[in-house]
Amino acid sequence: MPKDLMEKGAILQRDKETYAIAPHIAGGIIDPAGLKKIAEVAEKYKAAALKITSAQRIAIVGLKAEDLDSAWADLEMKPGAAIGLCVRSVKICPGTTFCKRGLQDSVGVGLKLDELYHGMELPSKFKMGVSGCPNSCAEPAVKDLGLMGTAKGWTVLVGGNAARKPRLGVVLAEALSDEEALALADKVIKYYKANAEKKRLGEFIEEIGFEKFKGAVL
Repeated sequence: MPKDLMEKGAILQRDKETYAIAPHIAGGIIDPAGLKKIAEVAEKYKAAALKITSAQRIAIVGLKAEDLDSAWADLEMKPGAAIGLCVRSVKICPGTTFCKRGLQDSVGVGLKLDELYHGMELPSKFKMGVSGCPNSCAEPAVKDLGLMGTAKGWTVLVGGNAARKPRLGVVLAEALSDEEALALADKVIKYYKANAEKKRLGEFIEEIGFEKFKGAVL
């Protein structure tokens, strides 16, 4: 039976015959030339649809298996980490770069997190959300690692997810600078990678206890 083709970044569709691919678009920010290229590839290979995903990507849906390699070659873009046990996505809001409500630079910090960790193999899938204000448009409270901007700096939350058993993230630290928030994110990811086995971060924290986890990363 056909299955996902991880090496091609291709996800089998409901018809069990065609695939979807999702080029990596860091933070959902793309220029007009990139959009045109995605549209041109979709047209050339007769895709069924273009789907904007919750991970701020544009999935090209309904491609034939024999067209996957050519489609990626034409795109000249890296695949988004949409499958596998890894850092799947870093969802970011417009922050102080674009939004009048932004209190912290979610674009700058989020793109740095994406650069450092997107696709990194981990014990389970791992999602991040970076919001520049408490409106939380990037949903940091339901991400494995979430950053929420306030007037005093970044609040870092850990252990959230919106999976089969939804879980709200727990506040790990508050009032952090960009550099402090990035350094803490690095500690969280490294500790999780070194110590967890096939569990989402929230399950891992629940297993060992929040205070133990907090003591290990702060």
